[in-house]
Amino acid sequence: MASGSDRNPIIIGGLPSQVPDFDPEETQEWLDSLDAAVDERGRERARYLMLRLIERAREKRVAVPEMRSTDYVNTIATKDEPFFPGDEEIERKVLNATRWNAAVMVSRAQRPGIGVGGHIATFASSASLYDVGFNHFFRGKDDGLGGDQIFFQGHASPGIYARAFLLDRLNEAQLDAFRQEKSKAPNGLSSYPHPRLMPDFWEFPTVSMGLGPLGAIYQARMNRYMQARGIADTSQSHVWAYLGDGEMDEPESLGQLSIAAREGLDNLTFVVNCNLQRLDGPVRGNGKIIQELESQFRGAGWNVIKLVWDRSWDPLLAQDRTGILVNKLNTTPDGQFQTYATETGAYIREHFFGDDPRLREMVKDMSDHQILHLGRGGHDHRKVYAAYAAAKAHKGQPTVILAQTVKGWTLGPNFEGRNATHQMKKLTVEDLKRFRDRLHIPITDKQLDEGYPPYYHPGRNSEEIQYMHDRRKGLGGYVPTRVVRAKPLVLPEDKTYATAKKGSGQQSIATTMAFVRILKDLMRDKEIGKRFVLIAPDEYRTFGMDAFFPSAKIYNPLGQQYEAVDRGLLLTYKESPTGQMLHDGISEAGCTASLIAAGSAYATHGEPLIPVYVFYSMFGFQRTGDQFWQMADQLARGFVLGATAGRTTLTGEGLQHADGHSQLLASTNPGCVAYDPAFGYEIAHIVKDGLRRMYGENSEDVFYYLTVYNEPIQHPAEPENVDVEGILKGVYRFKSGERGMIPAQIMASGVAVPWAVEAQQILADEWNVKADVWSATSWNELRREAVEVEQHNLLHPEEELRVPYVTQKLSSSEGPFVAVSDWMRSVPDQIARWVPGTYQSLGADGFGFADTRGAARRFFHIDAQSIVLAVLTELAKEGRIDRSVLKTAIDRYDLLDVTAAAPGAAGGDA
Repeated sequence: MASGSDRNPIIIGGLPSQVPDFDPEETQEWLDSLDAAVDERGRERARYLMLRLIERAREKRVAVPEMRSTDYVNTIATKDEPFFPGDEEIERKVLNATRWNAAVMVSRAQRPGIGVGGHIATFASSASLYDVGFNHFFRGKDDGLGGDQIFFQGHASPGIYARAFLLDRLNEAQLDAFRQEKSKAPNGLSSYPHPRLMPDFWEFPTVSMGLGPLGAIYQARMNRYMQARGIADTSQSHVWAYLGDGEMDEPESLGQLSIAAREGLDNLTFVVNCNLQRLDGPVRGNGKIIQELESQFRGAGWNVIKLVWDRSWDPLLAQDRTGILVNKLNTTPDGQFQTYATETGAYIREHFFGDDPRLREMVKDMSDHQILHLGRGGHDHRKVYAAYAAAKAHKGQPTVILAQTVKGWTLGPNFEGRNATHQMKKLTVEDLKRFRDRLHIPITDKQLDEGYPPYYHPGRNSEEIQYMHDRRKGLGGYVPTRVVRAKPLVLPEDKTYATAKKGSGQQSIATTMAFVRILKDLMRDKEIGKRFVLIAPDEYRTFGMDAFFPSAKIYNPLGQQYEAVDRGLLLTYKESPTGQMLHDGISEAGCTASLIAAGSAYATHGEPLIPVYVFYSMFGFQRTGDQFWQMADQLARGFVLGATAGRTTLTGEGLQHADGHSQLLASTNPGCVAYDPAFGYEIAHIVKDGLRRMYGENSEDVFYYLTVYNEPIQHPAEPENVDVEGILKGVYRFKSGERGMIPAQIMASGVAVPWAVEAQQILADEWNVKADVWSATSWNELRREAVEVEQHNLLHPEEELRVPYVTQKLSSSEGPFVAVSDWMRSVPDQIARWVPGTYQSLGADGFGFADTRGAARRFFHIDAQSIVLAVLTELAKEGRIDRSVLKTAIDRYDLLDVTAAAPGAAGGDA
């Protein structure tokens, strides 16, 4: 048994406190009593006794901290700190040079005529946190594996560039092109971590607050998933996420902590830079953000390491025999600590130590200068190293390091700890001189007085630079670095899609089910089947994907430790450590993070995965659109399925479930290829081409969005000589008009194509109109191509004018064009400019509601009879028919009476 002197002095909430033990013999007696209770009466009895003691302590008003929160001191006691293996003097010089160049780069970017700005203060506060990681922990990719995945805090990008400059990964011209990506091409540096803009440098986009921590959790989980399924060796990969304390207010930052704890992701470390400031002021001026975050993380099941004070506090804490200093630290609010960071040593002596004689006694032999430099733990390399080493060594839990820093640290009195420091982008000459002197940078006053402040490089052969290179060589290469090693996949043969091309015969199925059947055949493919990653937010059964449960199984690192209630059924719920399906619960944000991690595995780990994320279409681009933007930035690939699409198709669900706009939202994402297919054979061609574009030779950095529906329809077999090019480019003639004398054209997408076919028949039978029906598989792609053509024509007037595909396709078709879909009119209106004829669109503009499909479509006037009226209206405008027939049609079809509409198909959850 360890003696009292061998133990940490006091254990509070399972963590060591810095309060020394001034009566170790008495402490040992208490510990011996507890040991005896455990040995003689068992753990349960000992637990009961401990709880009664805590209860009695509170009755006696003894301040017993909650288990969720510990004293406002470092978690790792001084005596427990490991040996620091680095050369601290050299590392200080390296860091000083990095600090200088980061600040100068931002300041120069604010020069007259440029004024693009940047952020100085965030990196200034977190520089040591990064430097220790670069020098001792972050693993590179030179061994052919994925290395570590590092989510750099977005506003700290200048410091990462500055370090890369010292390592000759970037040059002065590039630093001077910060935030000037086009005007200074090819030297331009992106403002923040943007892989799409710097695809050889950055790996993870993080500056949209909250998405970094969310992405890091699911990246760590994806690493475990890939290891468990034998796809990639990720055993040595560690995920580091650098976050701000103000950023933790974003719901996404803390919303998925439980999954990391539940799955024991000890390959994950959050480093929260607690500089106590948001963008405009203190995070918790009247509170203590570190204590608050400790409670939240500890309550979620994380290992918490607090890094609050630097080594200058160690002697003071060692003499705090009564706990008065710890109590003062516990009770001082963050807003006051921020003020101390901006004041003099005399002010701190008076206001922090001065209100208690015991505190005054502690610092009586310290000068004001020494008191002023009682520092924060996040700026102390040895303390940071100890925290990182403990995080890497900890098993069974993810770890969060809560590191206190000062925003704008070392930048001088005009920056340090000031509320406005986040928006301050330029240092004055006097600021620069003070900054230079503090960092011991060999730059003269003359250099600072006569022009823009120069960058500093100690020389390629200097001791500092060689040290940096040696450290990175020992850790496996330079970071951040994005490497794409994945080879093109061997894609399935045409016969894989044969079932979908046959149609559904007499059976009525939804397009969701048509896609699932294609997916089932693809997952059987020997080459790529294992690479599919199925993702859904607790809706697999809704989408008809429960058929995958017994075969693909649901990923759970603990397996299935219970007998499933439906174990006797063919489609029983089945969990497995090697499961292929990610069942992330009711969390679209979590599922989208899984999608991004899987979709970028081709670059992160050199092994392509093919994620298939299926969700209620209303809860995709509307709810998690920011993450789809992140996905495009991260160059992730995969299939996104907006199931139960349409404003009138999901009967009975109502306003918050009726999606009539996600296709429009998808059109705003340049990395998204969006389709609205009507039939199984269309889906087959789209999926086949998507696999080619994303995973074949000359792969592209895009992802596919398909909207599919839950309304059961009969799917026709693929027509002979089907226009595959038209399907893929966005429009093809599905069914030519066979009867009638007056020509017209109907364009429809998705679930609206059958309405168009019905309207075609009515027009022929009752109005002598011969209408062709076009399936517009992608309004978005038609518009995108047309915009590119117009842009080319604008800039190349000397060349023969190009013609947009949609114009070419429709140019030989006579009559007015009426477009219809289950989307708001803005979706088909995207192509109006390039349609060669009069054009009218019908759509479901407005909020959705619960009713029968027929009633909803009659209300929005997008059903077959309404299409007929629209065609007749356009023909009347052209003088082809008399306008009197319009009122006749309205009366004949009772178009003003919602109740007159047939209810339409019922059911169809999948």
